[in-house]
Amino acid sequence: MSIKSNPDSQKTQNKIFKISRILLKSLLMEIQNPFYLSIFAFLTSFIVFFLYKTLEHQERDYSPKTHPILGCLIEFYRNRTRLLHWYTDLLTSSPTNTFVIRRIGARRSIVTTNPRNVEYLLKTNFDNYPKGSPFTDVLGDLLGTGIFNCDGQRWHTQRKVASHEFTTRSLRHVVVGTIKSEVTERLVPVLDDATKETNIVDMQDLLRRFAFDTICRISLGYDPKLLMKNLPASEFAEAFDAAAEICALRGVAPMACVWKMKRFLGIGSERVLKEKIGIIHKSITDLIVKRTTNNSDDSNNNDFLSRLIAGGNSVEVTRDMVISFVMAGRDTSSAALTWFFYLLSHHPDVESKVVSEVLELLKPPTATTDDEDDETAIFKSLKQMKFLEACLMETMRLYPPVVWDSKHASNSDVLPDGTFVGKGDRVTYFPYGMGRMEELWGENWSVFDPYRWLSSSSEELVKVSPYKFPVFQAGPRVCLGKEMAFVQMKYVAAAVLSKFELRRVPGDEPVFVPLLTAHMAGGLKMLVKERKL
Repeated sequence: MSIKSNPDSQKTQNKIFKISRILLKSLLMEIQNPFYLSIFAFLTSFIVFFLYKTLEHQERDYSPKTHPILGCLIEFYRNRTRLLHWYTDLLTSSPTNTFVIRRIGARRSIVTTNPRNVEYLLKTNFDNYPKGSPFTDVLGDLLGTGIFNCDGQRWHTQRKVASHEFTTRSLRHVVVGTIKSEVTERLVPVLDDATKETNIVDMQDLLRRFAFDTICRISLGYDPKLLMKNLPASEFAEAFDAAAEICALRGVAPMACVWKMKRFLGIGSERVLKEKIGIIHKSITDLIVKRTTNNSDDSNNNDFLSRLIAGGNSVEVTRDMVISFVMAGRDTSSAALTWFFYLLSHHPDVESKVVSEVLELLKPPTATTDDEDDETAIFKSLKQMKFLEACLMETMRLYPPVVWDSKHASNSDVLPDGTFVGKGDRVTYFPYGMGRMEELWGENWSVFDPYRWLSSSSEELVKVSPYKFPVFQAGPRVCLGKEMAFVQMKYVAAAVLSKFELRRVPGDEPVFVPLLTAHMAGGLKMLVKERKL
């Protein structure tokens, strides 16, 4: 059996539906007798039902149980709290690692973990698979026309600007310097206090605070100071959290018309979303206006916001671009680090090897005290930490910060595995499921094994296709912040593990929650002890 859909059959069915509509319109104009009208309606319903069942038969072999009219809405609703596992089960049972979903109130969707399909989407036929209006509608209120929520020429223009800024040496200096100060002046002191007081911290909360401080300082030149010792609240950060969660729930809603109606009426979660977006927009617009009125005397002129302003971009374009970057950087690295510390607490042998590597490589430079030279030395040391990087890669294989990503077909197409894609269909690649495919990672896919990323002889990192491991996307939309993310994750991991031992407080097994960025339900409570070297 195969999940393949026949494109010729699909076109034939489309023609039948078109002809049926024309005949229906003509006959309704001619038939006036109610008795004949009722017979005609019955026969028409039978024909439509027959065609639907024919289509269903072609696509149901490895797809969810589908009913007339409703499609798989019942199954979708039944599995709404376990979508990750449900999708993974369906993909595992499919010989092509692809299945099709049809449900009322949503576009026909293809979900895949097939690397050939992923490469086709993200590279080979990139132009045919933009994000599309159904995706941008979900995030449009929050992200506007920012780089992560636009297509076509607007995306190309912003990508060019962002690519230039991310490759500049001065921005790298800002990134390393900001991360270093946030770790040494805030994160480490908070953990140090924990060894003397309560001993228990929520590492997920600390890492999210760290990430938000860091990305705001790099992107906006603004310091929220969330990781101060008293762990203060922030209206700005809370607005981002609430807005991201509501937008994520839009994306997995069984029927999009529900949240769209709530938005139209201004009620419930959509009213809250509007309020939170208002806070975000006002805060960033105020920063832009303030920065614009300050001249070259501004000490923060190396941050991303200042660079965009200097480039002559409008207030709205600048605002939307920096919101996209804050959204991308606020939780992705912290989500990966949360699961990294969780996994290491269950694998002391791996932790011991990471600590040995860190202590060997992350030594303070002695030749100079110049800050820029110091940061360059740190950057070079982090690049050499191969085993630590392998651990982070393995963590993201099992617990990717972004569990799925969708594109929408501009024109009808056929994927490399033979699956038909209609114009307007949603095509979703699924990194969470890809990390759980035996075909990709072998029988031990469920085992946390950093050595799968290292060559057996030299312990150099093995190059893995980004279409097999698309955590940072791939092709033209590959993540520009990948290097910055690894610098941040490695520095945090190295600084923490060289000074502290972290052990998870016994309790229920953690739950992986897929919002815009995945997180651990209930946080990660850990016991902090000073590491004895």
